Amino acid sequence: MQAVGLVVEYNPFHNGHFHHVQEAKRVTKADIAIAVMSGQFLQRGEPALVDKWTRTKMALASGVDIVIELPYVYSTAPANEFARGAITLLDSMNCSAFAFGSEQGTITPFLNTFSLIESNQQQYNASIQQAMLTGVSYPQALHYAYETLKVAYPNDYIDLAQPNNILGFHYIEAAKALDSTMQAVTIQRIEAGYYDDINQEKHIASATGIRKALFDHQDVCNFLPQPSYTALCNWQALHGKFMSWEALWPLLQYAILRHTPSQLTAFADVQEGLENALAKHAKTSSSYAEFMANLKSKRYTWTRLQRMLTHIYTGVTKEQLHAFNNPTFIRLLGMTENGQRYLSMHKKQIGLPLISRVAATKDPMLTLDIQATTMYNLGLRLFSTQKIDEDIKSPPIRV
Repeated sequence: MQAVGLVVEYNPFHNGHFHHVQEAKRVTKADIAIAVMSGQFLQRGEPALVDKWTRTKMALASGVDIVIELPYVYSTAPANEFARGAITLLDSMNCSAFAFGSEQGTITPFLNTFSLIESNQQQYNASIQQAMLTGVSYPQALHYAYETLKVAYPNDYIDLAQPNNILGFHYIEAAKALDSTMQAVTIQRIEAGYYDDINQEKHIASATGIRKALFDHQDVCNFLPQPSYTALCNWQALHGKFMSWEALWPLLQYAILRHTPSQLTAFADVQEGLENALAKHAKTSSSYAEFMANLKSKRYTWTRLQRMLTHIYTGVTKEQLHAFNNPTFIRLLGMTENGQRYLSMHKKQIGLPLISRVAATKDPMLTLDIQATTMYNLGLRLFSTQKIDEDIKSPPIRV
């Protein structure tokens, strides 16, 4: 059996994701799709709309055959580390290919871009440093350095201002660094841009637009496979509302204020100089939106600030986050019958320990995942009256 790997968040799983899964299988002629999915906290530094078990069920009901968890260390990391963790896990799962969605839609410009930057790394790094001296953010400096190289060496390159193109570039970068034999494939993103609001005349919308619509109490039925829509309705019926930083604000505010400014600098991604602003604005802000409006500056992107707040909320320090070099295990979240068949056939080729019984496993990287889920569930209890199972007791979902 051949497997195609997908790097996903499914926040939530929508019609665009369904298209991606089907096209990835078709283009690569794969028998099954393996999704490495972020857990309770995501790459843009925010809690998932619904928990990882609900999102796993959505995926397994709509074409994905195996779902494994991207550890917290990588799921909340900048794009290059996020990609490195995910591609390492898909390679360890013995995938023959990996497929990612992109605004570009063809793979050659990605390969050209990788070769351009790799061949001119010294010049590229110097341009980044020069741009940052002017006070721009790191992403802006990267864009400046890249555009400078493109002018010097004309070819067919990707637009690195597009979010899915950025991730795609880092997937290829990670696969090259691993010397992976996986074929890289990209699927054209269709109908909706990354940040677009929903359009009821279409059947595909961005996850960003769908989440915004859900928080605005708009109907999103047109944009989701039926199992996903049912899962979201069930979640809302059980818990009353969806997870967000706004819902977690009382606990996040407490997590900040219970530490002195100097203590805050120990947490991952907290840059020196921000600790006083964190303490000041947490004390005076009555909502998460107000807090972020006060905290935001030209120097730090919204995503970077949110990742920092994620680490403060989950209690993860710089020392803890930087203690790991590579993934040390594969945590199985769910599988179909075909997925189970693949695991049986390829168990000798899987390159890392496959974990299904968490309670029996002692691994420092897994401990952070469990800690993050505990904090997510604690926030869920702020507004839900339902009993919430402990992560350590939850077995993989079988469909």
